[in-house]
Amino acid sequence: MTEPVRATSAVVDFITRTRWRDIPSDAVTLAKRCLIDALGVVLAGSTTPGSAILRDYIRTNDVSEATVFGREAFRASISEAALVNAASGHAMDFDDTQLSSTPDRIFGLLTHPTIPPLAAALAIGERDHVSGARFLEAFLVGFEVECKIAEAIHPNHYKKGFHSSGTIGTFGAAAAAAKLLGLDPDATAHALAIAASLSAGIRVNFGTMTKPLHVGRAAQNGVMAAELAARGFTGGEDALDGPWGYFEVFGFGGGFDPDRLIGQLGQPYSIVSPGVSIKPYPCGVLGHPSMDAMRKLVTEHDVQPEQIRAIRLRAGSNILNPLRYPIAHSELEAKFCPAFMLSSIALRRKAGIHEFTDEFVRSAPVQRMMANVQTIFDPEIEARGFDKIRSRVEVDLNDGKRLVEDADERYRGGPDRPFTRDELVEKFTECSALVLSPEGIADTLGLLESIEELPDLRALVRVLATAGSETSIAGQA
Repeated sequence: MTEPVRATSAVVDFITRTRWRDIPSDAVTLAKRCLIDALGVVLAGSTTPGSAILRDYIRTNDVSEATVFGREAFRASISEAALVNAASGHAMDFDDTQLSSTPDRIFGLLTHPTIPPLAAALAIGERDHVSGARFLEAFLVGFEVECKIAEAIHPNHYKKGFHSSGTIGTFGAAAAAAKLLGLDPDATAHALAIAASLSAGIRVNFGTMTKPLHVGRAAQNGVMAAELAARGFTGGEDALDGPWGYFEVFGFGGGFDPDRLIGQLGQPYSIVSPGVSIKPYPCGVLGHPSMDAMRKLVTEHDVQPEQIRAIRLRAGSNILNPLRYPIAHSELEAKFCPAFMLSSIALRRKAGIHEFTDEFVRSAPVQRMMANVQTIFDPEIEARGFDKIRSRVEVDLNDGKRLVEDADERYRGGPDRPFTRDELVEKFTECSALVLSPEGIADTLGLLESIEELPDLRALVRVLATAGSETSIAGQA
């Protein structure tokens, strides 16, 4: 009788066998869009207080292998550079989101797929002078492994409290690192086993500096796992499988769905189908369609803040549980606070990096408006499933009129309504202008849009490491 294919061996085989020539062109095109988006939010996130603390924490190390980006770029070990750059990339909660493909896999509760493999591959790629094509190959391998593991594991992994961008992001980073390091199948299996034990991050830390630290540690731990395996460090066999393997332990006894992983890696690439969501707002993606619905109401009806008596958000548990702060008292809490998300739109008709600041969140107009926002569990919305972000926004005006808008399931930034190139460039420019000069922004975009042609990734790193702006987020609040 033929032995069934194990999950671990399927992942190892995909990592070691995939070649640049095998990757479809649409996956490469979408990967470059994700890189533009992600590097913009890395640069913007490098200016946040949490990133500053991390930078200071590692700066005393005299190892000089890879670049930590920001207004004052400096070099550190590859694991430390991966840590800080990845934490910066998630600091504003502005990085992209993995999509679910079925109602039982909850959209928005899978991973932020780009940052861990990007930060890991960027650090190793800089140190080892890899080409743009090899960098892209490794990034896409890591992205795919991360997404397929996140889709396969039982949803209890997230529901019971793990933050999958931190836990499963570790495998994405490890896969990308293993690919660049050229690990053989045995060493790759050991890297996955080491990554399984380093995987961490719990949801109690949402709304604090530790949430982006989860993603930073995912990148760092993925690099560490691959580097240790390359040196002969060992881990258990079949790290993903069996009663003590990752899926069973981290799936709270629910294990995983083999049909979502085995035989599915690269068939198609998850970046192509179901795709990836690029964020229009720097906060939890589960609030974005509601924010767009609110924006549609206030703009189409020209609603002024003083006209609003009450705001209600009706939604299911997939939205109301993760967006857990009833009132925000900091910009970190605001990223998971529906009251702030809708209040910002009501007051300014936007909610960007200059709205998500402590100063604006704590201001009297925002605090007054948030007090008028109510969230309501809606069983009818709940019954429709969790594969889409479904909600309804109701606004009561002082004159007695009630305005109602259902959130559009074809939300901005998702595959059904993807950013145009102009919209993507606008977001990148807004983010990167906090660090780069206009010339640096243009040069970076040019290199990213043709990155597969770069003979040495350091050409991109040199541009990203050239600071040219003294603007701060606080100064533009």
